[in-house]
Amino acid sequence: MTIPAEQAETVAVRVRYFAGARAAAGVAEETVRVAPGPGCPATAADVIQAVLERHGEALAKVVAACSFLLDGVAVRDRGVAVPDGSALDVLPPFAGG
Repeated sequence: MTIPAEQAETVAVRVRYFAGARAAAGVAEETVRVAPGPGCPATAADVIQAVLERHGEALAKVVAACSFLLDGVAVRDRGVAVPDGSALDVLPPFAGG
């Protein structure tokens, strides 16, 4: 099976949206393909930018207050490399206790 050139040069990341992020995106989950820069890996920031471009201002307002998990680990630096096949969870602040 041959992989199309545009997919061979990208990484696929499963993005899962929770609570207000899900409402703003209009989907619970999607796969996003991002292209790494020359000589550098795709990053969490690249994935976040791709979903903002896809879903617009409503999601941008929510994402500004969100935290993120990459394969279950908190993202402290959006410059962290995102491997092909990973999962990025978008978590808005939750109320309650």
